[in-house]
Amino acid sequence: MVNEKGAAVHMKGRILSFLRATPEIISGETLRAHLGISRVAIWKHIRKLQERGYQIEATSKGYRLHASPDALFPWEFDQREALIHYFDEVSSTMDLARDMARQGCPHLTTVIAGRQIKGRGRLQRTWQSSAGGLYFTVVLRPQIPPALTPRINLAASLYLARTLNRQHGLEARVKWPNDILVDGYKISGMLSELEAETDRILFINIAMGINVNNDTSVVELGASSLKKIAGREISKKILLDRFLAEFKPRLKQAKFENVKAMVDCTKQYGAAG
Repeated sequence: MVNEKGAAVHMKGRILSFLRATPEIISGETLRAHLGISRVAIWKHIRKLQERGYQIEATSKGYRLHASPDALFPWEFDQREALIHYFDEVSSTMDLARDMARQGCPHLTTVIAGRQIKGRGRLQRTWQSSAGGLYFTVVLRPQIPPALTPRINLAASLYLARTLNRQHGLEARVKWPNDILVDGYKISGMLSELEAETDRILFINIAMGINVNNDTSVVELGASSLKKIAGREISKKILLDRFLAEFKPRLKQAKFENVKAMVDCTKQYGAAG
């Protein structure tokens, strides 16, 4: 499980930023001067990063980063790191996000899992959550009437399809109510959960499972993965980061009443059937 406190998360992000900025070895003294923490503290952070898959050379002269994993840790999401919660394995991201939402977590809190034991889709169907896929739930607190919530579900699907199209050139299409298809194969499913009072929304949780680099032979018939279709590994971190960047501004539309923009987007990214 990875769910470190904010200060530790922020410091790991800063260390990685320095290491990524130069191919040369950076001395512990240089890092100490820039970061304002002891060389022992830096070494401890480096050790944690190495344990989590970062190939960091550590010598008497200092540190050098050789390679990074396709990681979904909070410190990989720069401007939104405080909103990211990553876990290696959970029952389901929706379960955790619901608990966080009820405890008052902020708008756009995102719960991510490397693997789900009890992932689920619509109608209580099981969502196979094997390693290599992207599984997350976003907690939303939109200031809109409950009657408009279906537009948020639609928008989430549409902007995921648009992200896949723009980022990878894939002909992604939304099959209402909750599937994303590429070349006719199911790539992603979505589940939403709402808690509201009579006239206001308390939270909407949007959960998505995306077949990215996982083996889909154990997934439902008619499913495929982005890796299989694109013929290459796809970065889960970049995909999620760009989707969140694409989706966030849409949530600022007043009462989500920009129907024309959504209709135009549906025409471009909607699937028949």
